[in-house]
Amino acid sequence: MDIDLTVRIQNFHRGLPRNSPSTSPYFDREPHRYNRDQYSIGLRFRPRRPRTSTDPAKGDGNEKEKGILATDLQFGNDFDHPIRNYLPPGVNTAMNILKWWIDPGLEGDAYADQPYLYGPALSSFNAVRVGRGEEDESKGGLWVEEGAKSGKQWREEVLAGSGVGNDPRKRQKWALKEDAKKKWVWEYGRTYAVDFYNPYIDFGKCELKLPGFGVNVLRYWDGETGLRYYLPLGMHAYTNNKRYVLRNRLTKKPYLVILFTLYPNDMINEDGTLKPEALKATARASGGGKDEQVNYGEKGAVDGGDKFDADKAVEEAKNKLEGVALGEGEGPKRGGGVGAAAGGDDDVD
Repeated sequence: MDIDLTVRIQNFHRGLPRNSPSTSPYFDREPHRYNRDQYSIGLRFRPRRPRTSTDPAKGDGNEKEKGILATDLQFGNDFDHPIRNYLPPGVNTAMNILKWWIDPGLEGDAYADQPYLYGPALSSFNAVRVGRGEEDESKGGLWVEEGAKSGKQWREEVLAGSGVGNDPRKRQKWALKEDAKKKWVWEYGRTYAVDFYNPYIDFGKCELKLPGFGVNVLRYWDGETGLRYYLPLGMHAYTNNKRYVLRNRLTKKPYLVILFTLYPNDMINEDGTLKPEALKATARASGGGKDEQVNYGEKGAVDGGDKFDADKAVEEAKNKLEGVALGEGEGPKRGGGVGAAAGGDDDVD
């Protein structure tokens, strides 16, 4: 897969390299100003056809597949090692709350040997465009408007009868339906532009932000082993990383890994470059290095033990979040959770 990556962070005052801009004009544009979005992960990608492949939708192996089914292209957070010894009570319950409140298409397990929280990319991305999107520095670089240009006919055929049009929230909700996941195929050779953004993580303050309150993640970080507790929305519990992954559900292989990392000052050189131990830790977290032997705890650990009432916790969370009034692009989605080649807006080989 060919991928162009654009990352934008609001209030990036303490970031590396040290001459990095503290913000982007992207956040002054709507809907991001109204949403108070804190970061954006923008992608322009073009899936490449594997050397040998058959159509999983056909199942007979006689026809070449057209691309990656919507069920199989996933976006989310994962970890390359167990974290169950570092978890507070109720983590899997928190995931169930996220599924109810943000996107029922999410799937995850915090107690697995390789914990994860994934959703179908089609329902996870806030904006999806069939085509290359727009490059405009006054908008912060890659700008993705929901819809299509030269790929308009293709998109309309796939979405025919759905009533989605160019409404991103409707597309996210539609994408959770089983028949929709089979109709939408990320075609080989076709270029797409997508954008993922939200107001929930303030990297400038190292704070997880939810309606009405915030949690400063530095409270849970000992500066050496990383964040000591698992936090909702994928904050890392063992190393000091937040890891986003674009992956194939069937092969389990990542197309792209994006790391947001907290480094203590003693791991940074005076010129702002990283010391060898920091580079080693980052390579390990990205999947490019081996993890040390660590006692991660028994696989049979449960979500909080006998004293934790998961059903009660879910019910209390629903009662508190049900009436929360949020702006456009915020809150309960309810189903609305490199070097691409040059060419036209659609760019199909």
